[in-house]
Amino acid sequence: MAFWDAWFSRKNNSKEVAKKRLKLLLIHDQVDLTPTQMSEMKAEIVEVIERYLSVVPDDTHLVLNRFEKQIQLVGSVPLEERHKKRAQ
Repeated sequence: MAFWDAWFSRKNNSKEVAKKRLKLLLIHDQVDLTPTQMSEMKAEIVEVIERYLSVVPDDTHLVLNRFEKQIQLVGSVPLEERHKKRAQ
């Protein structure tokens, strides 16, 4: 039974991945940002945060999401360990 479940769950996962990609493309189209512009915006945001905190730029992620009728910019900007300790 597990064999068949694995096959069917992959199809569902592929469907969900395709659905998420389509939503992402539609959001980017509505915001009118190219992938290059998104990368530039990420770099600028990281640059501003680095004025105050030490961040891990390679692990920083920014995505556009749709929540109800709004498009949101959601980010994850990990800090280097020494700043985490200072905040405690």
